[in-house]
Amino acid sequence: MKHSTDRILTSHAGSLIRPDEIVDFEMARQRGEAIDEEAYERALSKAVTEVVRKQVEVGIDIVDDGEFSKSSWGTYINGRVSGFERQPGRVQPINYRGRDSERFAEYFASPDFMAVQGMGRGPGGARATVPAMGADVCVGPITYDDRRIRQDCANLKAAAAKAGVEESFLAVVAPASAAFNAVNDYYQTEEEYVYALAEALKQEYEAIHAAGLLVQADDAVLANAYDYLMAISRDRYRQWAELRIEALNYALSGIPEDRVRYHLCYGSWHAPHVADAPLEDIVDLILRVKAQAYSLEAANVRHEHEWRVWENVRLPDGKILIPGVVTHHTLSVEHPRLVADRIIRYAGVVGRENVIAGTDCGFAQGAFTQRVHPTIQWAKLEALVEGARIASTELWSNEK
Repeated sequence: MKHSTDRILTSHAGSLIRPDEIVDFEMARQRGEAIDEEAYERALSKAVTEVVRKQVEVGIDIVDDGEFSKSSWGTYINGRVSGFERQPGRVQPINYRGRDSERFAEYFASPDFMAVQGMGRGPGGARATVPAMGADVCVGPITYDDRRIRQDCANLKAAAAKAGVEESFLAVVAPASAAFNAVNDYYQTEEEYVYALAEALKQEYEAIHAAGLLVQADDAVLANAYDYLMAISRDRYRQWAELRIEALNYALSGIPEDRVRYHLCYGSWHAPHVADAPLEDIVDLILRVKAQAYSLEAANVRHEHEWRVWENVRLPDGKILIPGVVTHHTLSVEHPRLVADRIIRYAGVVGRENVIAGTDCGFAQGAFTQRVHPTIQWAKLEALVEGARIASTELWSNEK
């Protein structure tokens, strides 16, 4: 994995806004309609080629496929594993939004909440199918089907080669966030269940590594479960989280750390985020992950101050931070000077060579959810690149 040896490199969290043609195919799937699979694969390959080209054109150094083949950043995995079924009336085991929904109950119950989420995108503005209330239930052994990931790897490799990209990554879900809304009715213990998920994900991670791509493990629920479980006890949260970090490291075993990125966020929904876990309380868990790079939220108003954590917590030798320097949480496009200041701040505490400029989270939580307009997405990525250029000039000014 590249370090920022002579300038600040740029990347992002992974999920980008899908083109309409891909959204149309996904909506048909959601409705249970048969689709022309060959036409879908052609459209997907073309879309990945275009989004990689666009990232390179903007100036992003380490690119991905926009997660275009996924219905959602995390629950996509339900379509790649066996053992789960949707059961109306079942209750999800964890309120992954924490207690924000209680603290701000009037807001969460209001039309305003749904109005600002960027959800329901579809042809002609039609809303996507909303799953019936309930939970996904594990009713049988979890087994993995690798056909989709093999094609995703092939699409990204071909697009990257065409665009002349040296380094690219595929984002995949971590065990703590896989089937996060599911109930286990099959495995005897929580540990057996979590490791069954990890065993399936291990195959996905290994396929990406074998293809020569970087593996990015995405984990929102590790942080989002904090508020809910801490209300029970600190020990309960730590027990829950440590099991899932151990399972993630098992799934990553055999993959060199310098081929792994770990992205931790707090969910991309527009909400008060008072329930977010303080970085200082979970940073030790993050650093246990056998990854070289850690992608963290750092640009939104709830987390921008957390660069200070690294004044007291030493980033291990050889590790990389990918702080968000632009955010999906606001429509305002960050000024490049502000972006540069954020980068320079991190460079000052962990070393310029250990910083890659990134984004807080994905700009699209799923096929039907876009947090900003596509034109704003690209403007923010342009601001990221320009800010990195300004920061590089200043950080390396004495050597040029």
